[in-house]
Amino acid sequence: MKDFIAGLPKCELHLHIEGTLEPELKFELARRNGLRLPYPGVEQMRAAYTFDSLPSFLRIYYEGMRVLCTEPDFYDLAMAYLRKAAEQNVRYAEIFFDPQAHTSRGVPFDVVIRGLRRALMDAEARLGVRAQLIMCFLRDFQAEYAMATLLESLPYKEWIAGVGLDSDEKGNPPVKFAAVYERARQEGYLLTMHCDVDQDDAVEHIRQAVEDIGVNRIDHGVNILEDQRLVEVVLERGMGLTCCPISNGYVTDSMKAEAIRKLMDLGVRITVSSDDPAYFGAYVGENLEALQSVLQLTRDELARLERDAFEIAWLPRHVKDAYLTEVDAYLAQG
Repeated sequence: MKDFIAGLPKCELHLHIEGTLEPELKFELARRNGLRLPYPGVEQMRAAYTFDSLPSFLRIYYEGMRVLCTEPDFYDLAMAYLRKAAEQNVRYAEIFFDPQAHTSRGVPFDVVIRGLRRALMDAEARLGVRAQLIMCFLRDFQAEYAMATLLESLPYKEWIAGVGLDSDEKGNPPVKFAAVYERARQEGYLLTMHCDVDQDDAVEHIRQAVEDIGVNRIDHGVNILEDQRLVEVVLERGMGLTCCPISNGYVTDSMKAEAIRKLMDLGVRITVSSDDPAYFGAYVGENLEALQSVLQLTRDELARLERDAFEIAWLPRHVKDAYLTEVDAYLAQG
């Protein structure tokens, strides 16, 4: 199964580019930018990656971003992930980026997106990995800041597939950003939103995302199982949930594998992604391996996960069909 997973054509839809900042690159960028890190070396930094909740993860996550200062920094960050993705046969990825985490400390929006965009173009040409950007708003900042960030993104609209919402969910419900999302929809952006696992008011946040905001898909969201009506709405709309098993295990009590199994059995389109792999020690291949080992997924079920991911990807129909053909051909050859 490990060999089968390695060769399976993959689609990753829940990946924070800042969460791919491996310690080795973090030290390299710190030296480049004349910054000191609070760890003597790579191993000590990795040892500090101990999380038991979303807030405990976010503290270290944002601290690490300060080494990202220039356009080449963002280029190198994205290229490092895309090389890893190519090694794991990721054929297509939709990549979250958090511009407010950078503009709030003085790094211009233009610097961030130009570095990322250039890496995406080079990766497609050199590595055969296609990718698009999803601009996330930080939900623990003001909605007005999110709106300002949305307006700042408009000159680069052709480079951004859609918008998302991430960071600390406590006290920051989806409806806080209703006006921002409505404007994003008017501008032609597709919509997704984190509904993190086992957070306060998790089911109500999913309801707001689905019914009040009208998102195209949900990131995380396995607490939807607590409301059968919402499950039925998601099924009717053909929406998907982007799940991250190993990430779940760090910030909650488990990978939520049984919840993922139940959602699959109900017919919900579930995808498997890596979330913040530099901090959780696992890219998409390792996430698939971990889920398969717990649920004893068959080859058909693993292929289904990738088919569902390509189906809910923000791609033209003919491009989806080409990727689906790759998955089917791989499965057929055994």
